[in-house]
Amino acid sequence: MNEFTITKVKHLESDKLMRLVEESTSEGFKHIKRLVTDFDEGINKFDLDGEALYIAILNGEIVGVCGLNQDPYSRMKNVGRVRRLYVSPSVRRFGVGRMLVQSVIAEARNYYQILVLKTDNSVADLLYRSLGFIARTDSERDTHFLQL
Repeated sequence: MNEFTITKVKHLESDKLMRLVEESTSEGFKHIKRLVTDFDEGINKFDLDGEALYIAILNGEIVGVCGLNQDPYSRMKNVGRVRRLYVSPSVRRFGVGRMLVQSVIAEARNYYQILVLKTDNSVADLLYRSLGFIARTDSERDTHFLQL
């Protein structure tokens, strides 16, 4: 398998994400379609201070995505949120998700003291825990956090 490239993007070419939208939708996930819709409508462009959007590329195709936002649920400005992680099934288990989240963590360290996320996916839970996130049960908005 060729080498993956993780790239921080300022502009999202939605048409290049359609394969991921279709794949994720077929798996019962709605968050990648929402990523594209929110980006296209200007609702979330990952362009505020401390925000970023990363894509994973293999052979010119986008095979993964993960974003960082200011946490919209926190009153504290030192909290960032991991958003919209998805990796194409064809390249899972090759470390793409790990590389994407590590890029988000590295970016978050420049702006935040805490990084949070919400997932109900057991595979994602294992990935996040392996990266140092701690699971929490005391919040409706977050399932994991990482002290940066």
